[in-house]
Amino acid sequence: MSNASNVEDAPQPPKVLATPLEVAGNLRMLQEAHDPLIITFHERTLRCQSFLVEVDRDNLRIVLDEMIPREGEKYLEAGEPFKVEGFHDGVRVAWESQGAWTITQKECGRCYVGALPGQVVYHQRRNAFRAALKLSQLVDVEIAGSRLKNTLVGKLLDISAHGCKLRFEGDISERLQLGQIYERFAAALPFGAMTTPVELRHLHFEERIDTTFVGVRFHNIPGLVQRQIERFVHQLQRDAQRFDRDDF
Repeated sequence: MSNASNVEDAPQPPKVLATPLEVAGNLRMLQEAHDPLIITFHERTLRCQSFLVEVDRDNLRIVLDEMIPREGEKYLEAGEPFKVEGFHDGVRVAWESQGAWTITQKECGRCYVGALPGQVVYHQRRNAFRAALKLSQLVDVEIAGSRLKNTLVGKLLDISAHGCKLRFEGDISERLQLGQIYERFAAALPFGAMTTPVELRHLHFEERIDTTFVGVRFHNIPGLVQRQIERFVHQLQRDAQRFDRDDF
């Protein structure tokens, strides 16, 4: 029985989706969930964040929100190829762009119009199940490191074996940098505090609610801490399944 479970939980091989229907459907999933995208240019260390503003399957085009930092815009304008990567509920959706982009202004602000990708890589990683915490049970977290003047204090929103999503009051986006490693991430888990380095993967300030949302990936995580996290994720999974059964 345990072998069958291990096979089910094992990472699934990536799939290449190549029809406009499949491509647009998966990109629309990222758009509707407002999942952040990481943009990296070939042979450059710069990492930018953006969002999908529009997915137009009929006209085979997409629209990306203004890059943060905006430095990446000059490489896009120069026609440099770049890679885009997004995550949704443990699914990695990635593609490459080598075509021309148009910089324009829409109701939402500055954005970029380009061709719908010819194909995207869809990777469902079962072992990266992301468990959400109830609002009444949010865990206190801290981020500190040599690149930060002061420790940032926030809340843990969800967690997987590979990373987690955090919430901080106010706008802290200027104090953090995408791709940066922060040496000390601490979370007060129910059965003991955990500490590990993390890499900043996503960063978004929501002005309407004066809150910054941060996504981090665990970096060089110690074995003991990895087991703590897996235990916590499994506990959240069991709690969610029990709640579903009770609700039914």
